[in-house]
Amino acid sequence: MSRASTPSNVRPGAPRRPDPVTESRVVRWLLTGIALLFLVLFLVVPLAAVFVQALSKGIGFYFESLADPDAISAIKLTLLTAVIAVPLNLVFGLAASWAIAKFEFRGKALLTTLIDLPFSVSPVISGLVYVLLFGAQGWFGPWLQAHDVQIIFAVPGIVLATVFVTFPFVARELIPLMQAQGNDEEEAAHVLGASGWQMFRRVTLPNVKWGLLYGVILCNARAMGEFGAVSVVSGHIRGQTDTMPLHVEILYNEYNFAAAFAVASVLALLALVTLGLKLLAERHLSAERDDAQVVPAHAGPASQPVSARAAASSATSLNKVTPQPVQQGEW
Repeated sequence: MSRASTPSNVRPGAPRRPDPVTESRVVRWLLTGIALLFLVLFLVVPLAAVFVQALSKGIGFYFESLADPDAISAIKLTLLTAVIAVPLNLVFGLAASWAIAKFEFRGKALLTTLIDLPFSVSPVISGLVYVLLFGAQGWFGPWLQAHDVQIIFAVPGIVLATVFVTFPFVARELIPLMQAQGNDEEEAAHVLGASGWQMFRRVTLPNVKWGLLYGVILCNARAMGEFGAVSVVSGHIRGQTDTMPLHVEILYNEYNFAAAFAVASVLALLALVTLGLKLLAERHLSAERDDAQVVPAHAGPASQPVSARAAASSATSLNKVTPQPVQQGEW
């Protein structure tokens, strides 16, 4: 049996380095143990404590706390805020990501930077900005009061604050995915006579559907759990402008711990459902990103990604269509 040849980058006679797999086994087990211990102490135990405390006075008191009118009002307002904020961020995320990934224009870098602004600004500051703009002493406060329009300490202010802190999630998921997909399919569709809407509906959207779902899931989770910005603009009017996180705070400050944890358990259940949907979307999103990778030069047609094969198959049908000149950003 012949020995394996010495790699070209290793000098003859040089001592052979140990196999990194066997060498790092102890390190791997140590790091895995530290990670598991960290997750158990800081995630699993607190999450379990929420449900234990929620049921500490029995299942009857648990459902009684959730049936309280103030709790029902907080749940309804939380869902209403998410129902309004998520579609708005969906529209903005699709528009911004398509423009950034598919077109070249002035201010593109600035737009990309502004999308990340909510990540770098404290949610409390975000809420204060809206108080400065629309509060009674704000820039537009007198005009709003003269026209009997209330934004701060009302539902519109809560929605605005939630939209601000959640709008990067959809765009930040779609931009790298669209950039990795490239423009081949859209250019082929344009040459074949497809309109912009047809290209988006039949080419772009199917390619990014799982990334879009992933962004929507993250956006929805943040919208329902937002506390800082909503706390500033809501006014904490019980039964009117309290979302679920704010209602939990009120109950806790009143030393009504079992009821506070009962409402908190609903948020925890929503988080677990969101996590399951997130894992499902991540699995499909990872497959889409793998399909969007650049094909190696030695790869054959069978190993080409979906987008390359689709563009190639579209090009074969051009013998009956008069080609149209395609410029970057025209479609």
